[in-house]
Amino acid sequence: QVQLVESGGGSVQDGGSLRLSCAASKSANSANYMAWFRQAPGKEREGVAGINIRSGRTYYDASVKGRFTISQDNSKNTLYLQMNSLKPEDTAMYYCAAASMWPVLLIYAGTWYTASHYNWWGQGTQVTVSS
Repeated sequence: QVQLVESGGGSVQDGGSLRLSCAASKSANSANYMAWFRQAPGKEREGVAGINIRSGRTYYDASVKGRFTISQDNSKNTLYLQMNSLKPEDTAMYYCAAASMWPVLLIYAGTWYTASHYNWWGQGTQVTVSS
């Protein structure tokens, strides 16, 4: 069982920055794919950024590309999301997710944003951006 705990959320002004962290239990060594999702009130959960842990390749939603950076520190079993140039529309609850395997015949690069493929989830951390 993998346990994920997010932290680093908060309230910032338009244009500000935050860095989210996702601390994973040691059993997270079995996680080969990790991602950040977010969900705003009344909206569906959406993928923000994903990372193939083995290759290090990263993927981003178009709305955050160039502003957000997903990274990993394997020595600390921690996943990060650096968020710069934040906008009010980035306001949401942010979740960390992990998966050990990816569905056969699906390529992670093209499907990383599919929430149902991830086995484990954190409890979320709130990000609020005010104008």
